[in-house]
Amino acid sequence: MTEKEATTISKFLSLVLRHQPETIGITLDDAGWTDVGGLLAALQQHGRGISREQLEYVVATNSKKRFAFDDCGERIRAQQGHSIQSVDLQYEPAVPPAILYHGTAKYVIESIMRDGLKPMKRQHVHLSAEVETAIKVGQRHGKPVVLEVDAAAMHTAGAKFYLTPNGVWLTNAVAPPYLRLSERGD
Repeated sequence: MTEKEATTISKFLSLVLRHQPETIGITLDDAGWTDVGGLLAALQQHGRGISREQLEYVVATNSKKRFAFDDCGERIRAQQGHSIQSVDLQYEPAVPPAILYHGTAKYVIESIMRDGLKPMKRQHVHLSAEVETAIKVGQRHGKPVVLEVDAAAMHTAGAKFYLTPNGVWLTNAVAPPYLRLSERGD
């Protein structure tokens, strides 16, 4: 499988496992899981057929580790980024590092600094423990800018943070007082 083919499959899996499972007629349970056999059959029925081996390859090699199989390998889900509000990934609250980072585009900084970080169509705001990751995320939207999030102060104030298995930090929102432009991002 080429990298381009793997990327195409990954993007479509993101659509159906995070946002629109009905596109291919699958359902997600309350924790976001769906049956692997059912997913493969639905993909085949909708002209997107892939083998179990190809699915395993995409899950294993996805640089962002977006997807996970359950312990038995019979179910699959996206690790985070759902816009389906009924999905509860059941992550336990975790104590974040003192500073977390968020990458975005320069053209939205004014509104973020005024209104804070919001999950928009997703369930959570996504944060990173590494500046480099935040820069890569920001580059997807234009000229990247990195924001530093005072996660320690937020946590002390009662905000909940969750760490996904693929290293993404999640929180409900980040208010403006907890944000500052990072000098390490440009």
